[in-house]
Amino acid sequence: MAKISYRRHRFPPTVIQHAVWLYHLSYRDVEELLAERGLDISYESVRSWVLKFGPAIRSRSAAVPSSTE
Repeated sequence: MAKISYRRHRFPPTVIQHAVWLYHLSYRDVEELLAERGLDISYESVRSWVLKFGPAIRSRSAAVPSSTE
C-alpha cells in the first residue's frame, strides 16, 4: 500500500487526518471544532482534504484488522 503524501500542505499530517476523521460532521462543524483548539482552518480546506485523503485513509483503516477480544 502506497504511503500517503502530505507534502506541500500547510498543516501537519495529524491535523489533516483528524479533520478527515471528523468528516461525518458537516465541514463547518469541523471548522468550528478545530477553531476551538486554536487552529484557523476553513471548511473549504477540510472539504478538499476529505476529497483528497479520505479514500486513502479509509482504505488503510479497512486493511488494518481490528482486535475484538
